[in-house]
Amino acid sequence: MKALRFEKTGSIDELQIREVPLPIPLPGSLLIEVKAAGLNPSDAENVLGRMRQTKPPRTPGRDFAGTIVAGTKAYAAGTEVFGSGGSLGFDCDGSHAEFIAVPAEAVRPKPLALTFEQAATVGVPYITASHAIMEVAALQEGETILITGTTGAVGDAAARIAKRMAKAKVIGTARRHTDAVRLKLLDYVDAIADLSSGAISLPEQIQEETEGRGIDVVFDLVVGPLFESCLKCLALRGRQVAIASNPDPRVTFNLVEFYHNESRLIGVDSIQLSFENSGRILGNLLPYFESGELGPLEDPVPVGFASVLSAYRELAEGVAKAKYVFVPL
Repeated sequence: MKALRFEKTGSIDELQIREVPLPIPLPGSLLIEVKAAGLNPSDAENVLGRMRQTKPPRTPGRDFAGTIVAGTKAYAAGTEVFGSGGSLGFDCDGSHAEFIAVPAEAVRPKPLALTFEQAATVGVPYITASHAIMEVAALQEGETILITGTTGAVGDAAARIAKRMAKAKVIGTARRHTDAVRLKLLDYVDAIADLSSGAISLPEQIQEETEGRGIDVVFDLVVGPLFESCLKCLALRGRQVAIASNPDPRVTFNLVEFYHNESRLIGVDSIQLSFENSGRILGNLLPYFESGELGPLEDPVPVGFASVLSAYRELAEGVAKAKYVFVPL
């Protein structure tokens, strides 16, 4: 079969299209014909050597949707499924290939409301967001959450989950006028914080929006210059979750203010989730995908073997023109 493959990390040039043996599923695992596989920034970072879990040679790719070729009692051959997470693409071969072997607990039936291409792009964003805000931060009904980077895939997933599942008040952020206009059209974003130059500070805006109370949960996808500002937005005993470290992994903040407020700072790395937990989270989200309450931020742009390497390069350089999905044709 054809697959993307890298023998060593360090450069996107290491990624090649290769002929490799068909994977042999272990007991309790499935052999799946990949119909579509999401392309995430972490896939490019993997090839660049930024994922400590990775053991080359490796086929990358975390998200997938496809049809079972060799199944189990729970999942018969011919069943349409989707999945993500676990160690896919890091210490076992991932989804950027014609076929993939995965443990059965990693998959769930593909939502009928989603195409293969759409189902293959919701895994990482929604598993990350759901784990971070519903499980780690334990967002509750009636609480208020501030989500930075709301216009991205993970931020959009977090906003939908917070509103649809937790029934929380959602405050998004916008750095450009066009972002603010788009967010105002969404029924799952209740208010918008203006991050453009010239606007009053983020903590001041939050104080006005919450009548001085502050934020119960901050889901910080931007970090960097917003890190300390977000901490200052927290209500007493508020929780701040960080999943990124861009561009500088080092941040500073006022420790006295932090402990007097009894704030909590929590790091989340979705790569640490097991196949079982990734599948469980997808299972919890499945009814919302079926109802249309949850779904991809945008329709993905399919890329085949002829153009997938160019898409990887765009991701590595941070200039991706669309949300790409790999269709192994």
